[in-house]
Amino acid sequence: MSGVLPLSTGTFLSFALACLLIELTPGPNMTYLALVSASDGRRAGFATVAGIALGLAVIGGIAAFGVAELIQASRFLYEGLRWAGVLFLLYLAWEGWTAGTDVASAGGGANGRYFTRGLVTNLLNPKAAIFYVAVLPTFVDAGRPILAQTVLLTTVYVAIATGIHGMIVVLAGSLEPFLNAPRRERFSRRLLSALLALVAFWFAWSTAR
Repeated sequence: MSGVLPLSTGTFLSFALACLLIELTPGPNMTYLALVSASDGRRAGFATVAGIALGLAVIGGIAAFGVAELIQASRFLYEGLRWAGVLFLLYLAWEGWTAGTDVASAGGGANGRYFTRGLVTNLLNPKAAIFYVAVLPTFVDAGRPILAQTVLLTTVYVAIATGIHGMIVVLAGSLEPFLNAPRRERFSRRLLSALLALVAFWFAWSTAR
């Protein structure tokens, strides 16, 4: 396998395991996907997953050109990105809290909106940039082609994250018929929105320097 890949088999497997453990840790993506899927169904959830995947890939590409490292080194840029992410999560929580029951039936336009929100949520997530700056490079072998390794590791991370996010959508989406019963819809949506708001505050605390 190491003869085909631009990095050793051991490094590949170690990185994949690290990605799996990181993505299994509860965070903004996981909570928002649960909110969307349980409230508005799997189609909306998968649209959000697609946006998140694109966001992670874009940040990986940006990191390859050193922009993420610049953000990490600049307190002003880092704090601006961090607080923009916090405010966006709070906005999503507020929207979920105040939304009516007709959101789920909004059709393809709504799915495009969920895709955009998944994308923006990750582009405003400094922890994703830190992963590409602080974690990914530790698995790169200086004696092998750097760009090829970076592209492969980024692809592995996005693939694992997308797989886990897809499972969250499937599991949370299975609850939609139960949670969206007329007597439960408002309570379940507001409960999940409150959890997302708590995650936003946790995100603000955990990313503070």
